[in-house]
Amino acid sequence: MKIKVGFGFDVHQLKNEHPFFMGGVHLEADKGAFGHSDADVLLHAICDALLGAANLRDIGFHFKNTDERWKGISSLILLKNCVQLITDKGYTIGNIDAMVCLEAPKLNPHIPQMQINIAQAAGISEDDVSIKATTNEMMGFIGRQEGVVAYAVCLLQKTVE
Repeated sequence: MKIKVGFGFDVHQLKNEHPFFMGGVHLEADKGAFGHSDADVLLHAICDALLGAANLRDIGFHFKNTDERWKGISSLILLKNCVQLITDKGYTIGNIDAMVCLEAPKLNPHIPQMQINIAQAAGISEDDVSIKATTNEMMGFIGRQEGVVAYAVCLLQKTVE
């Protein structure tokens, strides 16, 4: 069996009166992430981790922010597409571990639903999706609530023929 690890990172600007999606959950907040799709920073980091582990470049390569097909789209659809790309290359997901860094809103109450959404989109068990959240202790652009950051790692497995 061949095992590969992938790392993903994403950052989005926060804007007033803009919807905020995280892990496929709509969060009630004064500010939301801004981007071409739904700007779900967590799902974008996970997509990049999966694509990177399978040596399939990055999310921007597959879903260009100049392509109207992806404008406003749910990032759960992008995740499903990424899973299909890695599946086509013979990989299965072992697990996903992610970290989100933002000051507000608090993510802890929403993490179980995010795990369900990600597990369903990726075709894996909720137990194989770990999500953690932290603040930036009021420092920098995250502390000033100007942006949100997410990191993700994944393990892919491939049966060697």
